[in-house]
Amino acid sequence: MDQRLTEFIAACDKLAGGGQDAGANVAAIAPLMLELVRAGRSLLDPDHLREDPEQYARNAIHVGEADGVSLFALVWLPGQWTPIHDHGTWGVVGVLDGVLEERAFLPATGWDDADYYPLTPGGIVFLSPGSVSTFVPNPDHIHVTGVPEDREPVVSLHLYGRLMNSFHLYTPEHASRRLIDVPHYESS
Repeated sequence: MDQRLTEFIAACDKLAGGGQDAGANVAAIAPLMLELVRAGRSLLDPDHLREDPEQYARNAIHVGEADGVSLFALVWLPGQWTPIHDHGTWGVVGVLDGVLEERAFLPATGWDDADYYPLTPGGIVFLSPGSVSTFVPNPDHIHVTGVPEDREPVVSLHLYGRLMNSFHLYTPEHASRRLIDVPHYESS
């Protein structure tokens, strides 16, 4: 693994283990991610750049313990999108190649009922190479992310404040959500 990635992961583990809240973690880690993404794809090993023709590929770089940080390289081909989802944690995202699009959703009224999750569309962000985005749960960052058919592929780094092996999947037409497992490719 590239020394810059090793040092980044060690710094993030130390910061995240310091007992700070989510906002303090992203404020401390975002500048580190900004510096890291300036190196571009040279950071990544070939197994971090695997593609999947069916869906965006989540390539594990570092998978921490349940309460430790996890880092993934995501490879997005044109037309690939996540479902509408949340994370259950804080995170920092940096783009290495391409333009990643993020469409936010906001909780509408009615979240008092644990089985009713109406959403309303929020803003859109375009993340270009070298850009960094952060999120904290409040109640959580709900969005869909991807690459339209008419854009170039994207490679992005996603650091999460926990083992990112599941998230809530939202279905706006039913105002519902369910917890799903999220697979990833292991690194050698």
